[in-house]
This record gives sequence, C-alpha cells and structure tokens, in this order.
Amino acid sequence: MTRRRSHSCAKTEPSELRRLPAWVIRYCPLRAGCVLCVLATLLIEPVPSALAQSRETLIWLKRDLPPLTIFDGPKKGQGVIDQLLPLLIAGMPQYQHSVMRVNRARGLQMLHEPSLVCDTALNWSKEREQWIAFSIPVFRAMSNGLAVRRVDQKVLAPFIKDGEVDLAELLASGNEKLGIIAERNYGEYLDGLLKQAPADVLTPHYGNDALGSLLQMQRLGRLRLLLGYRPEIRYQASLQGIAEDELQFYPIRGTGKYLSGYIGCTDTPKGRQAIAEINQVLRTLPRERLDEAYAAWLDPQSRSEYLKDTKAFFDNLAQP
Repeated sequence: MTRRRSHSCAKTEPSELRRLPAWVIRYCPLRAGCVLCVLATLLIEPVPSALAQSRETLIWLKRDLPPLTIFDGPKKGQGVIDQLLPLLIAGMPQYQHSVMRVNRARGLQMLHEPSLVCDTALNWSKEREQWIAFSIPVFRAMSNGLAVRRVDQKVLAPFIKDGEVDLAELLASGNEKLGIIAERNYGEYLDGLLKQAPADVLTPHYGNDALGSLLQMQRLGRLRLLLGYRPEIRYQASLQGIAEDELQFYPIRGTGKYLSGYIGCTDTPKGRQAIAEINQVLRTLPRERLDEAYAAWLDPQSRSEYLKDTKAFFDNLAQP
C-alpha cells in the first residue's frame, strides 16, 4: 500500500478531519506544524497486516475516574485522559494498541503481570515505584480534600486551622467516620495518615461505583465526611442528583495544593522502553490544551489560578 505524502499536511480531507481528536483539528497544521498532522493520519490510514502482526501489543488501562476518564453519563468520553490517549496512540505507531476498561483492583493486578500494560492515570509513590515504571508528569490535579454536607459543617469546626482541616487530629479523635475508596492511592501524605488511622473511623467502599455509593451514604447520614478530589466529587454528585450547594469542600492541611498525575507501565524492559517513548510523545503535545481540559472541570474561582500554577510547574519542569 502506498501512503499519501504531503510536505504541508494540508491535504487532509474534511471527512478525515471529522474523525480526528479535537486537539489535532485545532493544532494541525497552524500551531503544531506537520508533526501532529502526520501522527493523526496514522489513526485513520490502515496499516499493512504483516506490519500490524509484527508489532508489540501495548495495553492501555482506563478506569472510570472523572474528570480524567468517563465511562458513562452525559460527558462520556470527554475526560482529560480520554482526549489525551488518542494522541499518545497516534504518536506511537510502532505498537499495536489495545484499550481496556478495568476497575482499580484489576488494573493494579495487571501492572504486576509480565504483559506490556500501561495505566493512563496514576499517582506516584515510593512503594509503587518499586514495581511500576512511571512517565514524566502528565497533568496536575487539585489535591484531595474533605467533602461534607453544609448542614454538617459544624463537625469540622474544631479541626479547621487557617481554612484547612487537620486530618491527622480529626482521625485521631475517633469521633467521625471518613468515607474512602478502597485501594485508592491518595498521595503519600494522605496514605500515611490513613494507614495510621484507627480502623473503625474509616469506611472504605470497594464497588465499581464507590464514590457514588459513598455520596449516597453521606446523603442518608450514614457518614458525614468523604475524602476525594473536588472535581470528581462535584461530577459524581451531579449524577446522584445532589445539588452542588449541598456540599462544602475543605483542603487538608499538609497535602499541598496539587498532585501530579503520571502514566505507569509494567516495570519490565519492554515497559521501561514504552515509558521512554511515551515521554518523547508527551514532550511534543500541546501542553496548554491538556491544562485547559482539566481546568474546565474546576469551579470558576479555582480555574484561573490553576492555569497559572500548572503552567509555571511545567515551564519549570521543561528547563534543562
């Protein structure tokens, strides 16, 4: 098969453009030049069967994690990673790509197996680094915090210092149940606090719709405090019919304002090679579009500050 060739990449047909990700349409060819345009055409042009059979299969794991990946609802497929993954796949034509939906437990299990597997959205930790190969930071996320119904705000009053909740003191008091998603990594600082907490103050949920179930438990008064990412809680609350003004969100003292999100692959020679190639593609992609995709999920007050802070973070990261 002979591929079409164009030095300007200007001959992409309108019908083909409609099948490309929105980022490619916006940035090809005016902003990102010919590179993204060429990468994008790899998504729509067939690959010779002999070549496809000889390529290594890379399995991408996706978990239902709004606003990063969204499996159902009115914004299905519109998450930040949902938009990023087609560009990563387009930039790595040396692989045969497969996208698999998994829950948290299955995803972590597969990263222990020898197959070439990459999770699209992970938190880094020293413990995980012993068995997962991590990419460079992919995105910045607002740190986890506590969600409480406005009618129950008074229970947090003794533990609020300078507008932040002292979670260590709250957990040590043993007075309130804290809803958490079982087996989730909340970042090293929070994971350390949760490991030290009395077992009877934690209410872990293992279901596939764990956060939705926890929100309903909170609504029914079975627990008053919920740990999680604010954009995810806001989105899941809307699906549960919970009005945004019913909930109040508090940052947690000692966590820092943001967490970095990473891609993680199996820690094997093939997995580490895939990470090196993923990093190469990440450095070529339009950074501001990814930042704006996440910022769109924030409340208006947080949005501009997030865009400013995350730009400074990645600008500094890019310095030699």
